[in-house]
Amino acid sequence: MKNNIIGLKLGSVIMSVFLVVLLILGITIDRMFTSFYYNEMQKETEELTSHFIGMAESPDSSNEQMMSTFAEFSDVSIFNISKDGSVILHSGVHDSADRSFINASDISRIFAGKSVNFEYTDPTGHRYFITGKPISKGQTIQSALYVMSSTENMKQSLASIRNLLLLAGIGAFILALGITGIISLLLSRPLIKMQKATRKIAAGELETRLSIRSNDEIGFLAGAINDLAVDLQRYRDTRQEFLANISHELRTPITYLKGYTKVVKDRLYETEGERDLYLDIIHEEAHRLEHLVEDLFELAKMEEGKITLTLDWIDLKHMTEQAVRRVELKAKEKGLPLKITYHGDSYRVRGDEKRMEQIMMNLLENAIRYTDEGEITVHVDEEVDGDSVLFIVEDTGIGIPEEELPYVFERFYRVEKSRSRQYGGTGLGLSIVKKLVELHGGNIRIASQPGIGTRCEVQLPRLPKTEK
Repeated sequence: MKNNIIGLKLGSVIMSVFLVVLLILGITIDRMFTSFYYNEMQKETEELTSHFIGMAESPDSSNEQMMSTFAEFSDVSIFNISKDGSVILHSGVHDSADRSFINASDISRIFAGKSVNFEYTDPTGHRYFITGKPISKGQTIQSALYVMSSTENMKQSLASIRNLLLLAGIGAFILALGITGIISLLLSRPLIKMQKATRKIAAGELETRLSIRSNDEIGFLAGAINDLAVDLQRYRDTRQEFLANISHELRTPITYLKGYTKVVKDRLYETEGERDLYLDIIHEEAHRLEHLVEDLFELAKMEEGKITLTLDWIDLKHMTEQAVRRVELKAKEKGLPLKITYHGDSYRVRGDEKRMEQIMMNLLENAIRYTDEGEITVHVDEEVDGDSVLFIVEDTGIGIPEEELPYVFERFYRVEKSRSRQYGGTGLGLSIVKKLVELHGGNIRIASQPGIGTRCEVQLPRLPKTEK
């Protein structure tokens, strides 16, 4: 039970509620039976008193004997009291000397033609129901008749019922305790499993998975924990790979920079042309290093939400032509023709010119980098509703496996790990593009087939939501 605190708490709450309900139910049933017995006994005493009154008012001379016999048979005591308080007749087990229950006010009420009902406890502790009624002869009240009925039988009956209620309550409590224990165990066991699993995940055992499959909130929570473990595992793997890739990408230009600067510094070249070649390599590697650092810096700023857009009206047709001209040389070096198509009348959108250019250049450079033969086509289309413009880049490159498409926008992620260094890149480009597109209120979609090519489609609204 030490590791099942939630089960203990849950069981305690259920049992507390059950005990309260059981206590209220027991008290209610006890009150109900007590009230029922009291009412029945009072009614019975009044009926017996009426019978005794009938006997007393009978002209039969043996009525006193009949009353005494009937009192003994009915297990009651009777007192026939005159107006001055003296006892005319007494019968029954109650001590005739005990007349403390008789008082002048009750006598006056009875001789006024009324009846009295009350409970009485004698000096020995016995309780009685007492009913007093007048005995009349013609129109004249002759005396007052008191009938005393002991509550002993009623007490015994109530005690038996209370014992039954107590036994039933104990049985119900034991049964509820067992059921509560089972329910608590069933409900808390998956929570304990989840606790242990999350501790393992927190300790770095990201392969940990839960096998809970219930179709309820617990099952949904277990599924969320499994999804979290999958995401963390993928994040760890891609981060490790990213760090390895970044280390390689940094090491390569740094090695070139160190090597060729040493050659130039120590004048180990033979001709001026050779020296200029080494300086060109140093310049290119410095530019490559600068580009890598800028990508990392851009991604860091985006993650912290520190990127702000300077919005202005942009002609996507003109900007696309500029971007294509900038990458034309790289495409020609690989023998790749670049084509541009337009559909629509207006290609103006509201956006940040620098960031929009960054989106286009990233997509075009990616297409050239991963395409060895075929062609690259750029489409600029006005959508039918006129509220947005599409910028599409299609290539005939190596493509992306279907199972990897959901992850291409994740930071640190690189498709085709075995070929990533062959084509270069840091795995940051598409992540940066997606965040920039979303900052403009647009969205990006990628469709691809290995060996056939890739299609990147950017949808940009004419006006960002912040300006609508």
